[in-house]
Amino acid sequence: MNRLPDSAQEMPLVSHLSELRTRLLRSVGAVLLLFAGLFYFSQEIYALVAAPLRAYLPIGATMIATGVASPFLTPLKLTMMVALFLSMPIILHQVWGFIAPGLYKHEKRIAVPLLISSILLFYGGMAFAYFVVFPIMFGFFASVTPEGVAMMTDIGQYLDFVLTLFFAFGVAFEIPIATFLLIWVGIVDVATLRKSRPYVVVGCFAVGMVLTPPDIFSQTLLAVPMWLLFEAGVFFGGLVKGRAEHDAEAEDATEAENKPEDQPPAPQR
Repeated sequence: MNRLPDSAQEMPLVSHLSELRTRLLRSVGAVLLLFAGLFYFSQEIYALVAAPLRAYLPIGATMIATGVASPFLTPLKLTMMVALFLSMPIILHQVWGFIAPGLYKHEKRIAVPLLISSILLFYGGMAFAYFVVFPIMFGFFASVTPEGVAMMTDIGQYLDFVLTLFFAFGVAFEIPIATFLLIWVGIVDVATLRKSRPYVVVGCFAVGMVLTPPDIFSQTLLAVPMWLLFEAGVFFGGLVKGRAEHDAEAEDATEAENKPEDQPPAPQR
């Protein structure tokens, strides 16, 4: 039978709910605080996000706003999303503080690098989309614009489009974390994932085909990193899984050694 974590304590349901509410309020407060600090720069933030498209607009062409309130609401929406993305380390820290007391020591040693890696990979996916994928994608769109058609994109539609891609690439770069968790929890083993490698490669290119324009360059720019990240997840998942099992056995052995032996009954006179 598995023992409870050392830090696990009996807590009433009200205490758990109170702690959860406190951590949710801290997370929301962090987002609102960042939003308040970035609100003044909302126009500059939108100009920065729109730069990959504006670089490929024809001479004299500009982006347009078809809605009455779009010039104000669109940068505001983008600023809120930026505040949410930037506050992810704080939000995940609050999540960690809520679940950490219920974890074993060897689980904590794995969970902390896992949280940090997930944040860095998500930001890395967004940066990859902005600096690598967007220029190729918008350059392709500009090159296939029919003659006589002015390329003038609505700012609201552009924002929805790039936010979808930011989120898609950020989630796609979490593949190593998902692969690692599948191995660590025991849903699949490393050998099964390695045998499934051909299907994974085909799936990566299928996802690239759906999320990117219909050209082989953009599809490859998403599919190849996804496949490499999958391989990284399989490699590190196998290493850490073996180490975690060894640490768990060591902890159980240490507990068994430290457990006091039953005292023999006192001799009766």
